[in-house]
Amino acid sequence: MDRVTPLSEGRKESENTTVPPEGGGERLSPWRLVPLAFLLAGLVAFFATGLDDYLSFEMLNTHRQDLVGWVVENRLLSIVAFIGLYAVATLFSLPGGVWLTISGGFMFGTVEGALFSVIGATFGATGIFLLARYALGDYFAAKAGPAVRRMEEGFRENAFSYLMFLRLVPAFPFWLVNLVPAFLGVPLRTYVICTFLGIIPGGAVYAAVGNGLGAVIDAGEVPDLGIVFKPEVLAPLIGLALLSLVPVFYKKFRNRR
Repeated sequence: MDRVTPLSEGRKESENTTVPPEGGGERLSPWRLVPLAFLLAGLVAFFATGLDDYLSFEMLNTHRQDLVGWVVENRLLSIVAFIGLYAVATLFSLPGGVWLTISGGFMFGTVEGALFSVIGATFGATGIFLLARYALGDYFAAKAGPAVRRMEEGFRENAFSYLMFLRLVPAFPFWLVNLVPAFLGVPLRTYVICTFLGIIPGGAVYAAVGNGLGAVIDAGEVPDLGIVFKPEVLAPLIGLALLSLVPVFYKKFRNRR
């Protein structure tokens, strides 16, 4: 004989049953937004105090002799200061990263200037990646719909290839590529490796521009910031980017067979 459940018990079971809301029930904690609010405040202060004027060709031209003398007299300190400044600029998503890289090439030469720029940018990008994942990662995952989840699965499965592609193609804003992987489940190790390797070509190009900056200034000219979009530079970058997608194409081809 079947047991009859009392109405009071049925009501209790109904009251204790929690139906998760559509799209996830993760709440956005205000405390998690504090780091991002701090970064936003820093970005606003950067423009409000006129510090953006320091990341420009005019400022580099005016103080180029002082920079050269300071690097000669304080070699180690200048390297540490440059990497730290680049990391902070990247962390706060400050504009003018191109001029920082050019300055690195001017102060340290093409190879070392590119290396120090890449190290600083990787540190800063990793910082904003971790902050964004801590502040909004869980909330984004809970609110993501089926389409976003499918994209997340595909990106996570081929994280190295996709992220290398985004890093190598100069059409994608650097700050955006720093943030998106934080919401798509990219492992930290993959993110750091792809960031370091993926920005080397572009960094080398602008460091080389900085290395020849003295001759450009003496000729009364302005360095060409669009050099990375010239065919002789852009074509190899796109070639490397497409090469990074070969594992993805091969995997899809194998699955179809």
